[in-house]
Amino acid sequence: MAAVVRDSGAYGGLLYVLPPGDDALWQVLVAGVPQEVAAPWRRVGLADPMPVADAVRERRLVWGVGREEIARQYPRVALVLPYDFALAAAPLVSDTAVRGGLVLLWPGDHATRLTAAERAVVDEGCRRLGGLVQQAVDRDEPLVTADRPRMLLPPTPPTPSPFEAAALSAFVDRLPGGSCALDLHGRVTFVSPGAAVLLGADRAGLVGALPWEALPWMDVPHVEDRYRAALVSRRPQAFTVLRPPDTWLAFELYPDATGLSVRIAPGAPGEEGPEARSVPTAGPSRATVLYHLMHLASTLTEAVAVQDVVEQTADQLLPALGAQAMVVMVPEDGRLKIVGQRGFRAGLLERYDGVPLDSANPGVDVMATGVPGFWTTFDELREAYPATVHEDGMAAWAVLPLIASGRPVGSLLLAYARPHVFPPAERAALTSLAGLVGQALERARLYDAKHHLAHRLQSALLPHTLPRVPRLNVAARYLPAASGLGVGGDFYDLIRLDEHTAGATIGDVQGHNVDAAALMGQVRTAVHAHATAGAPPDDVLARTNRLLTDLDPGLFTSCAYVHLDLATHRACVALAGHPPPLIRHADGRMEPLRASPGLLLGIEPDTRYSSLEFPLPPGSVLALYTDGLVEAPGVDLDDAIAALAGLLEAGDPDDLDEMADTLIRHAPAPDDDIALLLISPRA
Repeated sequence: MAAVVRDSGAYGGLLYVLPPGDDALWQVLVAGVPQEVAAPWRRVGLADPMPVADAVRERRLVWGVGREEIARQYPRVALVLPYDFALAAAPLVSDTAVRGGLVLLWPGDHATRLTAAERAVVDEGCRRLGGLVQQAVDRDEPLVTADRPRMLLPPTPPTPSPFEAAALSAFVDRLPGGSCALDLHGRVTFVSPGAAVLLGADRAGLVGALPWEALPWMDVPHVEDRYRAALVSRRPQAFTVLRPPDTWLAFELYPDATGLSVRIAPGAPGEEGPEARSVPTAGPSRATVLYHLMHLASTLTEAVAVQDVVEQTADQLLPALGAQAMVVMVPEDGRLKIVGQRGFRAGLLERYDGVPLDSANPGVDVMATGVPGFWTTFDELREAYPATVHEDGMAAWAVLPLIASGRPVGSLLLAYARPHVFPPAERAALTSLAGLVGQALERARLYDAKHHLAHRLQSALLPHTLPRVPRLNVAARYLPAASGLGVGGDFYDLIRLDEHTAGATIGDVQGHNVDAAALMGQVRTAVHAHATAGAPPDDVLARTNRLLTDLDPGLFTSCAYVHLDLATHRACVALAGHPPPLIRHADGRMEPLRASPGLLLGIEPDTRYSSLEFPLPPGSVLALYTDGLVEAPGVDLDDAIAALAGLLEAGDPDDLDEMADTLIRHAPAPDDDIALLLISPRA
């Protein structure tokens, strides 16, 4: 890792491993940046919109340089790190599999592309690292062995001789103003006498401390933000800040691989350079709080269901806050329901799940009052709740209200394995973070409720099983759209009319929501009723069309209806704006049925539809499908139907289920519903 960072000219990097069978990348080594900067990305799901996930999933190099370009490609990264820098992400590929990913970071003034030499170093480094990870896998060694990734120490500067050290000290003392040095973690490593005078602090009290902790008047967001900007962009930064009561100080930050050199001088508002900003002496909590707030907010916008919220919250909050476990609780039917947890052993929480909401329980009380609870020791917790048993092995706890629309909608428990003090600033920060979780949780519960209702509605409207028709083999498939609620208006049905005849229908109602599913049920019922009344295919569609125009649902429907005569081995089809059915003849030839497509249902009440008769002997296969099976952006519809015909031609007509599965597997990405009905007469 040190070699690839050094030889590529990068200033830092992150190394990830992909444990066998896992769906997430785990950060195991950090170089050149503090762990606090890398903490939000300690665990990256393979499906996350992140550079290293894309690189591993797609087995390619991902490159971005500059704030605007990275913001376009990866808004989440740019929201958390809104600075100018360059990054490359590449997969670690062994001889047998992808074993992880590597992220390298360069200053913001890097060229718009990697040089050939840099690319060669990255490729060779990934190959070597991938081989090392593969060796660990072959030896059955765990790839993730610690709660925190290891830090690659920065290069050690040369040690000056006593004469050089004395000369350097004298040189610094002679400079106007003051000077100090920070390590990569922001801690003060050196303070000149002049700097101590300007800062109004004792040198011994500053060394080893973070400036914004040792000097309360520097505990403002923009000070730490400029420090982060210097670290990430590796460009000089400057700002002014007011030391109470009336002394303005100007700071200039000069970063390198080992830390930051800081020049301090008397200043005044407005003297900063273009990279600087004037900093007020009062404001919200430190930039770290804003940093995690922004990152959590950006990730929760992508959470859809309740489990998404739980996973995103655990991924972001636990490493950022140093907590080891988390529980999300909500009220449901007068009881406390645990909707998700991480970090506790299986079975530990079972007796708390479902307790009444009048129980003496921190999660219940916080949920009822909206007031957070903080316990730095188990004795404090037992004093508040005497019946509590210490069985989780944790040392400190925070229970936070999840607020949405001004009311508690749940509670969040954070547990710490080591003693933890919650100062006022941290308590405020935790409450703010929990507020974001509460809003996301409320949205997700509403989505889950709608999703459950829509699926129940659709499952009630689609046939649970198809009727058994003598001398007829049938296979059906339905696949909801990937977007929206996962429900829609595609439908199919098989109608047994008498001993020798049957009807088959398929259709597509416009939309992917509850309205489309409800209208789908009406259309399917109407087709079924008119078919069982003995109407021919063209009349079935005409009568159904009149019903829809009378209902005026504001949605249109495509439909195909086929009347099957199993005694004469003939069929008759009518279409209402629907894709042409395909027939695979007994000898394997494919043919689209060129019936007149007709007008969509629900547009004109007096529309007439035509029908087409065709032979359907034993051994042939009739395929009815909706447009989701063939339509894809940039693909000609005739070409897509021809490709579908090719799959049918290659299939086994004696195994309709396997044929249906093959067609579904080769369907485009399901941005639209897909319905499929395969019919084959038997002798």
